[in-house]
Amino acid sequence: MTISDSEMGENLAWPVEATARMNRMYRRQRHIYDGTRRYYLLGRDQLIAGLKPAAGATVLEIGCGTGRNLTVAARQYPGAKFFGIDVSTEMLTSAIASITRHGLERQIRVAHGDATAFDPQVIFGVPSFDHVMISYSLSMIPHWQSVLERAASSLKHGGCLHIVDFGQQEGLPRMARAMLRRWLAIFDVTPRDNLEGALKRLADTNGARLRFERPFRGYAQCAVLTFPGASKAG
Repeated sequence: MTISDSEMGENLAWPVEATARMNRMYRRQRHIYDGTRRYYLLGRDQLIAGLKPAAGATVLEIGCGTGRNLTVAARQYPGAKFFGIDVSTEMLTSAIASITRHGLERQIRVAHGDATAFDPQVIFGVPSFDHVMISYSLSMIPHWQSVLERAASSLKHGGCLHIVDFGQQEGLPRMARAMLRRWLAIFDVTPRDNLEGALKRLADTNGARLRFERPFRGYAQCAVLTFPGASKAG
């Protein structure tokens, strides 16, 4: 179910600083993470409901954290195979425990990885995926646009990229929005106000189809980017 750093070769450059930083943040928080985040990480279950992977399909979550989304999705879609990477080894410890507790070791594999530079073939022996999901991770990764590019390059022809994250909160009262932004900043979370523009550019570059929504009065932003299928010989 897991792959150690040593198994991936000595030449891989691991994000040591990012791992240390995220481990400091989540060393204690991981024990209460799922119980507390359920109240404000809105839209995660809607993202999972929209996956609808075919039997035998492969699904990668970038920034899988405690494995909450992976276990929910695996139980909802028992015919699919799920994979997850996270830069925090502390969070992966919780993910492995959760996967084992739910008896999903054969359906889910997780590993330590850099969201901006991972190689799925090296990590999992899987060259590409039918679906990639990113849930409330882009707002925590400084080079988040590199994550989008890496995710796109990890999809099969006809694959889908599914995203949910904090939005601009444009429908919330001004004071509530300001307080939320200040609170998020404590946890190094920065809503990506230009996410839609970045996804439009990615869609244009790849000939993909973008569906973008701002539910919950703009509290969240959700996107599905569907890439074109393989060209037919003719």
